[in-house]
Amino acid sequence: MIILGIDPGSRITGYGLIKKTGNKAVHIENGSLYLDQKGTFADRLVTLYQEIQAIISAYGPQALVVENIFYHKNPKSVQKLGEVRGVVILAGAITNLKIYEYTPLEIKKAITGYGNATKEQVQYMVRNLLKLNDPAEENASDALATAICHAHSHNAVTGVDNGNKVPVKGIKEVLKKASFYR
Repeated sequence: MIILGIDPGSRITGYGLIKKTGNKAVHIENGSLYLDQKGTFADRLVTLYQEIQAIISAYGPQALVVENIFYHKNPKSVQKLGEVRGVVILAGAITNLKIYEYTPLEIKKAITGYGNATKEQVQYMVRNLLKLNDPAEENASDALATAICHAHSHNAVTGVDNGNKVPVKGIKEVLKKASFYR
């Protein structure tokens, strides 16, 4: 099963694709969509929709996983983020993808075993879990983390939900080797 993870943003949206086979997650592709700041916000949403549709068309994922909205002090930022998420979800729904959402806390816990992990810790674990030569860009890394979270939280082969219980066996051992985990 191919899983498309999305880290939505009104200026930069990260995406990451993994293939889940059994208990193994393999990296396919990742990147960031930089939305033009010169046009209107509506123009950015149209561009984002087209880019997400192109990724779906090119890679044929079976699931779309989106990071859920987190609390933010600025209501306008939350509104824009909600609109970006809506466009991403629409792009997936139109192509009949199964759509899943996870909070940042759930994603961090799935990847690092700790819900308050730093972005650096998440990037480090994504790089190790997917055996990447170089770390993915921050937004792309978050998108890959979202896809990995789903792969671990949901039995993507049988479609049986494991209740968001994420196996963390082995993750703590990898983290202990990292310089920031002391």
